[in-house]
Amino acid sequence: MSDTNGPRALLARIRAWLIFFVVCLVLSGLTAFPLVTELRWLDSSLTGWAAPVAQALPGLAEWIHKVAGGVEAAGADAPYLLYGTDWLAFAHLVIAVAFHGVYRDPVRNIWVVEFGMIACAGIIPLALICGPIRDIPFWWSVIDMSFGVFGILPLIHVRRMIKRLEAADGAVTPTAARTSPA
Repeated sequence: MSDTNGPRALLARIRAWLIFFVVCLVLSGLTAFPLVTELRWLDSSLTGWAAPVAQALPGLAEWIHKVAGGVEAAGADAPYLLYGTDWLAFAHLVIAVAFHGVYRDPVRNIWVVEFGMIACAGIIPLALICGPIRDIPFWWSVIDMSFGVFGILPLIHVRRMIKRLEAADGAVTPTAARTSPA
């Protein structure tokens, strides 16, 4: 597949996909901080304005109610347990920062994209192993695994574009532009 717009256009598309991925990663991480509040809101919405969803998916409503109660109890009785979700959020933010290197120089830092792909693939065995150990319903583990699937798809696309950029004759990468004689 050739790029009719050249290496600069390819670099711009790589960066746009990276921004999309990083924004999703950051949003996913930030939602882990206010977990008690979010679950309280979600649980109450399933008995309020979102009651039709609860009626259509009673298992989901029951699970959300159970999780909201557990997280609320943990927050009240053992708030240090919720510190684990703070670390989860922090990990998402740190991983997002790592993609800055790919944004600056995709060819040189393709390993970060590959690391992200490995992390996305790792979600599947984690959910399949730890889900049953923690009494997580299988259908919820499938939702968790979907984050890995939906996360890896843009990274596969970005990796392919980076490989095309690398192979392009006279590729204009940020590193090449900095080190080229003036």
